[in-house]
Amino acid sequence: MNMTAHPHSRLLFPLYIRVENLSHVAKAQQLIIALSRDLGFDDLRTDQASLIVTEFATHLVKHTAGTGGDLVFRPLEDAGGIGLDILALDCDPGIANISGRFRDSNSSTDLGAIRRLSSAFDIFFSPGNGVAVFCRLWKDLPAEPAPQPPSALVVGVVCLPLSGEQACGDAWAMKVDGDSTFFMLADGLGHGPDAAEAANQAVAIFAEQTPRHPAELLHLIHAGLRGTRGAAVVAVEVAPGKGVIRYAGVGNITGQILDGGSSRHLISHNGTAGVEARTIKEFSYPWTDNGLLVLHSDGVATCWLLDDYPGLAQKHPALIAGVLFRDYQRLHDDSTVVVVKADGRRVME
Repeated sequence: MNMTAHPHSRLLFPLYIRVENLSHVAKAQQLIIALSRDLGFDDLRTDQASLIVTEFATHLVKHTAGTGGDLVFRPLEDAGGIGLDILALDCDPGIANISGRFRDSNSSTDLGAIRRLSSAFDIFFSPGNGVAVFCRLWKDLPAEPAPQPPSALVVGVVCLPLSGEQACGDAWAMKVDGDSTFFMLADGLGHGPDAAEAANQAVAIFAEQTPRHPAELLHLIHAGLRGTRGAAVVAVEVAPGKGVIRYAGVGNITGQILDGGSSRHLISHNGTAGVEARTIKEFSYPWTDNGLLVLHSDGVATCWLLDDYPGLAQKHPALIAGVLFRDYQRLHDDSTVVVVKADGRRVME
């Protein structure tokens, strides 16, 4: 499945909102209605998206002891259609009895209804770590999910600008070619429009190229970013059928493979694509069906350990990305987390 961030959204405001009081609930409704219409959702699907967001936002107001939380919206596009990922993230350590909070009944405003309206749904809760809820809506009502091949990859992403900025200085993209899936993440130097120009140019180069090894791609991006302020960039090929990940990076982007109880940090060289990159080298790492790939920009701190979140590694990648963003975002920079897992048949996808 070739899925990227939807490139056609005309909305100018960020695709997330902090929810702390009832006025923010109304703003969240306005945001999701505008976004749904922008993506071409019909009135029924727009109303359903609004209902879900209202339920999530109301939860954040009522059950977080005044701390609130974040709603994150990510437009999607693939060969099969247009959709929307919705994340509700709170970090209130006192939250308990999540199953009682979201009753699975026939009510139109509960977890059961949200599950039924979603093509993918997952929830993560552990004592002391708050709650994260994820659902995916397609523009058309969900159909019976197609069988996934064993090598299928499932992807979750949070990519958001620094608070107060309209332009995001981070950008990412992916494409599928046979058994291989290629990813690119760019973090433009600094933040704001100039950083966004560099990051978006890296995405444009990635999109124009036929699939090629990560080091080749990184050389092309380095050459193509001259004249911009430059960016930290990684290029990755995940080939499940061959049991390998190929990786090349320049600058301060973190790559990590987790597999059961082991983890491996991926090697990037010093430099800035478009400015100076003395060494561009490709590395190969083993990949298994239990593998989990995490990429993130330096707007997310590197001190996270997934072992601190029992059970999170088994959740949908969107939840993993959301929790890492929630707990480790640095408030002075744009933040992107890309999470890739093998075989998504554990969740409804």
